[in-house]
Amino acid sequence: MLKAVQKSGRRATANARFAIVASRYNHQYVDPMLRAAQAELKRAGAKGVKTVRVPGAFEIPLVAAHLARVGSGAGEAATGFSAIICLGVILRGETVHAAHIGENVSRALMDIQLRQEVPIIHEVLLLEDQMQARARCLSKTHNRGAEAAQTALVMAEVMRTLLGSRRSDR
Repeated sequence: MLKAVQKSGRRATANARFAIVASRYNHQYVDPMLRAAQAELKRAGAKGVKTVRVPGAFEIPLVAAHLARVGSGAGEAATGFSAIICLGVILRGETVHAAHIGENVSRALMDIQLRQEVPIIHEVLLLEDQMQARARCLSKTHNRGAEAAQTALVMAEVMRTLLGSRRSDR
């Protein structure tokens, strides 16, 4: 995927703006994902990156929905954001609470993406334990924040192409 990002990412970042919504809860895992996402976007040449911190994973969809609908209508031209990256870590406990949060956050992010036609990159991770969190969030070679940024770059280019072809069809 990195080669695709390198090829399409430069074009996508020329006029692209990105938003990152990151949870403060489980910050020891989310903060490294946030730094990796920001570094990946910067490496690709993204100039407009807005970061918003929220208390926990459950609050991420509200802020993502607001950012996606800024302006009138759908798509990059209306919102100003080419993609919105959502970062959080939910660790399972002894009850089903974490599963309920994870399922509802996933459903809400999908709904926002489809309704607003803005790519929502979902890296709100529902993990079994801290070992899984360390493997996905703290590794220098495998970081879900960096992967989220790479996906955002590709999706920004895909949507730019689709929006361009839609305008030329008129």
